[in-house]
Amino acid sequence: MMSYYNRYNMFLVNGVQTSVPFVKIPQKPTDKVYIYKIGRSRLDKISQEVYNTPYFGWLILQANPQFGGLENNIEDGSVLTIPFPLESSLLDYKNQLDNYFYYYGR
Repeated sequence: MMSYYNRYNMFLVNGVQTSVPFVKIPQKPTDKVYIYKIGRSRLDKISQEVYNTPYFGWLILQANPQFGGLENNIEDGSVLTIPFPLESSLLDYKNQLDNYFYYYGR
């Protein structure tokens, strides 16, 4: 199981950090759902529970664009899509980025 994935390496151009675009991760039948409870839920805890590592809250946000990329925008009782399994979801993310870079450049 992957414990960490540095997604920012893909956004370095000549050693300079570029902006990180939003890309939508396609849903899969294997994805999980999670009911978010304010005061009890946090994306790092959800990531730990689902992926056995706390470092993929950003991936959960990518799969839930209705919250604008901010955990603070998630309302109590919201249903989150959790991309699953992790490895294929990261591959989906990379493929979406490759498409973005193809059309818009880095």
